[in-house]
Amino acid sequence: MLPGLIAAEKEQRYEVADDVLIHTPDGGTLSALVVRPRSAQGPLPTALLFTIYTDETGNRQAAETAAAHGYVGVVADTRGKRLSPDPVEPYEHEVDDTYAVIDWTSRQPWSNGDVGMYGGSYSGYTAWAATKRLHPALKTIVAYVAAMPGLGLPMWNNVFLNANYGWGFYVSNNKSLDNDVYRDPDRWDALNNKWYASGRPYREIDKVDGTPNPLLQRWLDHPAYDSYWQAKAPYRQDYARIDIPVLSITGYYDDGQISALHYLTEHLKYNKNGEHYLIVGPYDHFSAQSRRKPRELRGYTLDPVAQFDTQELTFQWLDHVLRDGARPALLKDRVNYQVMGANVWRHARSLDAMSTEILKLYLTNEPAGEKRFRLTGRLPAKSASLEQVVDLADRGASHNDYYPAPIKGKEASSTGLAFVSEPLDEPISVNGMFSGALNVTINKRDVDLGAVLYEVQPDGTLLQLSYYLGRASFADNMSHRSLLKPGEKTSIEIKRSLLVSRQLQGGSRLMVVVDVNLNPYHQINYGTGRDVSDESIADAEEPLEIAWHSDSYLEIPISR
Repeated sequence: MLPGLIAAEKEQRYEVADDVLIHTPDGGTLSALVVRPRSAQGPLPTALLFTIYTDETGNRQAAETAAAHGYVGVVADTRGKRLSPDPVEPYEHEVDDTYAVIDWTSRQPWSNGDVGMYGGSYSGYTAWAATKRLHPALKTIVAYVAAMPGLGLPMWNNVFLNANYGWGFYVSNNKSLDNDVYRDPDRWDALNNKWYASGRPYREIDKVDGTPNPLLQRWLDHPAYDSYWQAKAPYRQDYARIDIPVLSITGYYDDGQISALHYLTEHLKYNKNGEHYLIVGPYDHFSAQSRRKPRELRGYTLDPVAQFDTQELTFQWLDHVLRDGARPALLKDRVNYQVMGANVWRHARSLDAMSTEILKLYLTNEPAGEKRFRLTGRLPAKSASLEQVVDLADRGASHNDYYPAPIKGKEASSTGLAFVSEPLDEPISVNGMFSGALNVTINKRDVDLGAVLYEVQPDGTLLQLSYYLGRASFADNMSHRSLLKPGEKTSIEIKRSLLVSRQLQGGSRLMVVVDVNLNPYHQINYGTGRDVSDESIADAEEPLEIAWHSDSYLEIPISR
């Protein structure tokens, strides 16, 4: 009886059209759901969600929520989904298709001509895709944990990952979502291990699985961040033309943070006056999007003040931009960040302004306990190095365990080199993204490297702060590969690590673990200089020899 009463109440409150078809100039067809409040006295602004995740119940609820807040709620499916007869091709049409949907929406009699887009992950990406060809009706976007094709997934700093290998099947096997295939951890876990053990090229991972993966094969043809990827989201001068207010939301442990912050930094690089606000805290990819954050995330207990309702804040922002409402109270400045362990939010004008100084620490060869070396603020007087030899054919080892699971209480990787600072003599906050240079000499033409930053608490417990993963040959320019010269010292710049804000108490120490990336969860870079996707265990005859030079350093943004 109750479901019937709820349905009747919604029927009285909302006018629903769930079979809308929108035709694009290039002949494509998109389907959309439109929900309007019956109480509306005239045309309204539109809250638009453009999504590849065709969940009819969830998407209807999203549109009804927008209508309950006084908007026309429109949920448009990407090309090929739901009622669209076209093939499903993730990322391929979103720049033009979002423009077509906004154009159609703005011309409807129920529209006042203003559109705000919102959404998370892929829908965060589509909101950004819409800014590449900015329609006059698009007045703002709210993008949480926004994906960026080619940066984050399917590759991270030019290293292809298996993290979401099954996603292409999930979104493209049918007109909705293939939950049976996607939510089969046994299959995907087994695939990682079977491929790793096989030694086959990464390009053949779908042959190991037994099911062709045409999306992956297309992406593997673009190991550089080239024109293929650049066409799918704003790039360089595109950002200069983004003159609408933007709200970005991400988390310190969001798998998509690298993408979300790239949008932010590029927007403000090319548009110095861009109105771009950021909310960031101790959230992962899912909790950053949720109405209520979990009390505990992977062993870390969130500060009570870290709670906020992403959905409610979204509509506060839309009201602010589209209805001249008050700016959400949490947005006291452009960068709004929750300091882990301090139970406070702080606010800064920019990412750089989060910190007051840079702590520069060198990775020395001086012993600092069992299997550890000193991380010190003094450049070593004599040049030195630590030698590491990695058998790239050894499948009994797994190098570079960088993923923060758990966040607190994790054991550092035993295969890498650990560098630890002296105990802090006063509390500090680590606020921002660490950078630096890994100065190495290797006997090959390329290598994938990782660096993981930890807080070592006084009792020895580790709390993971941040990490970096990247391919040496793309460190200078992710769009252009520059191979290393065997036997020659090379400086590999650390860019695009993960942002964090954490209060460290006196007596804690900082530790960084560096290692070669060799495990079942990524491409394996055998160092030949050929396309990494085509290398195999046959290229691993000579072990990788790497000298980590003691003038390598990290630059860690802090406040005292």
